[in-house]
Amino acid sequence: MAFMEKPPAGKVLLDDTVPLTAQIEASQSLHSHTEYIIRVQRGISAENSWQIVRRYSDFDLLNNSLQISTLSLPLPPKKLIGNMEREFIAERQKGLQAYLDVITSHHILSNCELVKKFLDPNSYSVNYTEIALQHVSMFFRSEPKWEVVEPLKDIGWRIRKKYFLMKIKNQPKERLMLSWADLGPDKYLSDKDLQYAVKLLSSCSHPYIYKITFATANESSALVIRPFSEKGTLKDLIYKAKPKDPFLKKYCNPKKIQGLELQQIKTYGRQILEVLKFLHEKGFPYGHLHAANVMLDGDTCKLLDLENSLLGLPSFYRSYFSQFRKINTLESIDVHCFGHLLYEMTYGRPPDTIPVDSFPPAPSVFVVSVLESILTCEAMKNGMPTVSRLLQMPLFSDVLLTSSEKPQFKVPTKLKEALKTSKECIEKRLTEEQKLIHQHRRLTRAQSHHGSEEEKKKRKILARKKSKRSAYESGEEHSAKYSNSNNSAGSGASSPLTSPSSPTPPSTAEHASF
Repeated sequence: MAFMEKPPAGKVLLDDTVPLTAQIEASQSLHSHTEYIIRVQRGISAENSWQIVRRYSDFDLLNNSLQISTLSLPLPPKKLIGNMEREFIAERQKGLQAYLDVITSHHILSNCELVKKFLDPNSYSVNYTEIALQHVSMFFRSEPKWEVVEPLKDIGWRIRKKYFLMKIKNQPKERLMLSWADLGPDKYLSDKDLQYAVKLLSSCSHPYIYKITFATANESSALVIRPFSEKGTLKDLIYKAKPKDPFLKKYCNPKKIQGLELQQIKTYGRQILEVLKFLHEKGFPYGHLHAANVMLDGDTCKLLDLENSLLGLPSFYRSYFSQFRKINTLESIDVHCFGHLLYEMTYGRPPDTIPVDSFPPAPSVFVVSVLESILTCEAMKNGMPTVSRLLQMPLFSDVLLTSSEKPQFKVPTKLKEALKTSKECIEKRLTEEQKLIHQHRRLTRAQSHHGSEEEKKKRKILARKKSKRSAYESGEEHSAKYSNSNNSAGSGASSPLTSPSSPTPPSTAEHASF
């Protein structure tokens, strides 16, 4: 059961969750239109950047595609006459830059395929739905009892994960959901261990884990089949969304923002914490908790996508917790992600920023107490509670769990060792990334401080003082030289007949001593 230190051939090394930033560097006017030269950067390294050229019509096309989100995006309006004037082009460039800033800072938009393809066409030129269909078709050759009903287009946020509605041929009324995904940058299990671990998932039985019907993996991707739920996920409940709708439509701009009832928050929160505790005790890495990964089955929450960490897929909230060095284990990632989920259950929307400085009124002070222990700046710096500690907090400790199902998930010892090594590698990559981000932040702060107006004034004052001091010291030195030369000249005038080599006549005191 060997752990693969070298990345396997089928593993996608690019982390799609690393943020892209875009800066318009210049514009150039051609015969009938203007092109904007844009510098795009992935992450914090200026070396990992490239140029793209876009016209206003390209921005307009992107904006039309993003209208499904129902967000009001600040694209500058069209202008048919006078659109080649220098002043207009400069003003439009400012507007387009503001537009880029909005779509690259919005958590859902920045991760969607439309925006990624606009900013990084070389990395996202492939039709992932077609690739997924090819893999699924190959699978059906060996498993002819399954049949595709329809693709579930863009229902998830991942670019390299596609979904299909399925049925079993001899049970045509029963609906299942198939998901297909590439292996990601955090895939550290050997192919043999991965295939074994993925197949093992269907044997997992837990009252708060959504049942897997079938799962398989090869050297480049994995395929998982589950029952399809018409009720949808916890996120669908919060946002009052239809499960089959595209991710952008469901969650970007909800019509009505309203949190859940206090009892729902308590019960769902307790159930989720219980299953996280179970996985942690089993040594099974998760790290992918968010409201869309929690399925609702009546009044019960059931965790989805246990396969994600095995496949090496980066977390939905990675761009948040990679900023904080204390969140450096998969257990602490689960706690941080639980904070996001609890906030969403409470207020009906995600937090505006992380960390959270202050919390709006909540149904209970105990809710705010838990949120403060996870999402505040102090929690990020000093460390967050464990899952076991969260279960003991007043918000969850008095919740009665009614399920009688006994959890079962037998992980062989050798696989446990492989999972432990894989987990350590995932955490190591995160720690290294956090270190680079921390160093970059310190350097940026120092440069910003050095370039601030206050600092410039200080440097000017110091420069003037230094200049005055230098002038004063120079003047003193000049005076001293002038004085010395005068003294030399004066002594020569008082004894014109005395040569330098003549002996000095004895003083009166010297005569008196003889």
